[in-house]
Formats: sequence, structure tokens, C-alpha cells
Amino acid sequence: MKDIQDYLRPGTLQLAALPPLSLYIHLPWCLKKCPYCDFNSHEMQPAAMPENRYLDALVADLEAALPLVWGRPIQSIFIGGGTPSLFSPQGIERLLSDVRARLKLAPDCEITLEANPGTFEKERFKAFRGAGVTRLSVGVQSFNDTHLRALGRVHNAGQAIAAVEEAATAFDTFNIDLMYALPGQTLAQLEEDVTQAMALAPPHLSIYHLTIEPNTYFAKFPPVIPPEDTAYAMLDRITEMTTGAGMERYEVSAYAKPGHRCWHNFNYWQFGDYLGIGAGAHSKISFPHRVVRQVRYREPKLYMDNALAGQAIAQDEEVTRAQLPFEFMLNALRLKDGFALQDFVERTGLPLSAIEKPLKEAEAKGLVERDFAKVQPTERGFDFLSDLQALFLAD
Repeated sequence: MKDIQDYLRPGTLQLAALPPLSLYIHLPWCLKKCPYCDFNSHEMQPAAMPENRYLDALVADLEAALPLVWGRPIQSIFIGGGTPSLFSPQGIERLLSDVRARLKLAPDCEITLEANPGTFEKERFKAFRGAGVTRLSVGVQSFNDTHLRALGRVHNAGQAIAAVEEAATAFDTFNIDLMYALPGQTLAQLEEDVTQAMALAPPHLSIYHLTIEPNTYFAKFPPVIPPEDTAYAMLDRITEMTTGAGMERYEVSAYAKPGHRCWHNFNYWQFGDYLGIGAGAHSKISFPHRVVRQVRYREPKLYMDNALAGQAIAQDEEVTRAQLPFEFMLNALRLKDGFALQDFVERTGLPLSAIEKPLKEAEAKGLVERDFAKVQPTERGFDFLSDLQALFLAD
């Protein structure tokens, strides 16, 4: 890692204030790699996980990064994977106490843990709450056994329902993760999934279109997925059904009851800062004159060896002035309410003139609405989000 003075030297940007800061912690192991998954996850049985060595590496990684975020409070923590619920509650408690000893957490700091519905993990939910986790995100994906098999999931529908019921008793707020446009899925089957999800009364629902990502099993052996017009009909139906259940679609893939938005993801979408520790974790950290992105070593053993030697970072680069408008819009335009123009200036250190031309074009195409204070995607802009975001790519 570079010396802190290197990050603080004069530069071309002028950030008046630093944005809120979150912490992301990556735990990379899972029981089975799903055919659609392009996350940095590695198959390993719980008994074979080097839990303590990995926790030691996380602490070493965090300590090396402290000078970059010194004195800044942490607004949220997200423990993702892999399947973090394979780690023992004692391990998660140790991790969070190690974090608390080194960073100042905001009084209402949201601490999310991703969990899978397997019976083994479900038994641990209450203990995770006792370890300091405040919010659980349950990776259900579907309540249909045929679709779960097609997705390579290790749980069935009954286990998914039982896990969500357990999450509801152990946590004040929790999330259900679902997917749609699955291999062979009909509109009626999608409605059944959403009906079952709403019957469990989650405060938050994340629902993602299945996409075939490069370097996945599905990329090599593509399944037959519903055509685009069916997928659009599914999304319309999801929005209708969640609205009927008192949930608001506040981001492209996120629905929440009042007071239950995911603060951690909301910070990403508002172009806030995040320090990422763990194998393959990404960071985005602002300084008075620059915005920096970092990536940790991806392979778990390589990560542990390097982190324990004080060298967890594999890539470290400054985001250029030309890249910043697109980087900002890639996140901010995912929000239904859009963004305040003042936030663009504060988070990028750029003048509004840097986005005036693409904003005019987006407005002319009916993709955004704006006034003197804010910019908001229209319904059309939300439906054609990639086209809207692409207008802000550097020439």
C-alpha cells in the first residue's frame, strides 16, 4: 500500500467534504458454486474452512488500511460472500469486536450478514444476532423446487420458508433475495414466488433479473430463459405486487417498507465511500483531491498470505476526472428519487458543467427529469437504465 501522504498530495479534484463511509467484509466460501454466480466464491465444507487464519488476515488487512480512513465513523457494515453464515457465530462475534476495537461505529450502525437457507445455517441465526449482527439477508432466489434445482441451490422451498420465518423471529429487519426470469419460469410461477415472499412479510426485498455472466457455468452452457418481453412483464408484476403489500421500489432491484431501506447499499448508490476487506474485496475511498479504487487479492490462500504480510492490495488506482461522471451515474441513477446536483459536486469534486451536455441529451430523450436542485430518472429512464448511464461515459 502507498504511504498515506501519497493519497493526500495535491491533485486536480477539490472535494469540499468526504462522503459517508461503509465497511464491506468478504467471506469467500460456500458449500457449492451456483452456475450463475460470478462472485468471488469458493467451494469448501465448513469443517475444512481455515476460519481463524482468515479472521487473522482480515484484522491485518484492516489495520494496514486504517491510515486511509482514520477518524471517519463507519455508518454500516456488510458481511458478504460466499456464504458468510457458514462461519461460526463465535467467529462473527470475534470479527465484529475486532472491527469495533479499530474503527468508530456510528451509534445506529447497520450490520448486515448474508445467509443461506440451509438447515445448518438457520440454527445459527439467533446466535448471529447475539454476535452483533442487526440485519440478515437471506439468499432464497426462488420458492419453487424445480427452479432452485436449475439454479444449483443447495436448499429446497421448505427450507427457504423456514429460514425466512427464523430470520423474522431473530431480527427486527431482514431481506429476502429473489431472482426472476429463471430457466423455464412462467409469469404465473413468478407470481407464486412473490406471493410466497409477501406472505412472509419481509421489511425488504431484493429481486434481480437472472443475467448470464461471463466465466460462469451458465455462460458455457446457457439455459433457456424467458424472452425479454416476458421478463419486462414479470418486472411490472413484481412492482404491482410489492406496492400492494406496502413496499416502495426505491432502487432498480430493491423494495422496502418505510424505515427499512438497506443503508449500506443506499450508500453505494449515493456514491458514498466503502472500505472493502477480504479476498477480492473492492474499496472506493475519497480524499480531499482524489478518489481511489482498490482491489484485494482474489484467491483466498493468496489473500491470507499477503494480508498477513501487510500487503493485501492487488490493485490501487486513482479514478480519473473523465471517469468520475460515469462512475457517479452508474450508482446514483439506480435510485428512484435520483440525486441532488449538490451531491454530484461534493462526491466527485467536479463542476456541474462536467455533466451538462449528457444531462441535456438524457432530458431530450425523456430519460430524466430535472430542476435546479435534483435529477431523477423517468419511468422510461428506469426501464432503459443502461442506455441512460452510457450517456455519461467518457468520450
